[in-house]
Amino acid sequence: MKIWSYRNSPLAILAALALLLGACSDSMTETEEEHAEPEGVELVLGGRVIAEYQGATQRWIGELEVDVGEETAHIAVRFVDHEGDAIPLDEDLYLEVEVEDESIAEFEQDTPGEFGGHLHGVAEGETGVVFRLMHGTVGSGHADFVTTPVHAHVHS
Repeated sequence: MKIWSYRNSPLAILAALALLLGACSDSMTETEEEHAEPEGVELVLGGRVIAEYQGATQRWIGELEVDVGEETAHIAVRFVDHEGDAIPLDEDLYLEVEVEDESIAEFEQDTPGEFGGHLHGVAEGETGVVFRLMHGTVGSGHADFVTTPVHAHVHS
C-alpha cells in the first residue's frame, strides 16, 4: 500500500488546480449572447406595416405618404432579422433618419435617436428617406445598417 508523501503533493495540487480552473473557466466564461444582425426594416403606422425594406435585395415594398401641411401619426421603425422578427436593440443603438430634400418633407423624432417619428409634409413632391441603425452616442455614432431611400410622397 502506497502512503501519501510530500513528493506527490505538488503534482496532486497541480492536477487539482487544473481541474478547478477548467471547471471555473467553463462556468465563468459563458458564451456571449450573439445579437441578431438586422437584415431589413419595417415602418409601422397604426399597427400596420406600411413599408418594408429587404436588405438582401436592397429594395422597399411600400412607401410613405403625407399631405402638405400635415404630419403622419407616429411611425415606428423596426429593424428585423432574416425571418422578419424584430431584433433586440441595445442601449447603445439609435435611429438616424435623413430626408434627401427637406423642402418637401421632414422626419421628426420626438426624442433624438428614438426608433420612430412623424413625417411632415412641407411641399408637394417626392423625396427619399434613409434609415440608419447607429451604434454609439446619439449624434456621434457610426452606422451598423443603412437602407436605400424609401419614396416619400407629399400630396397637396
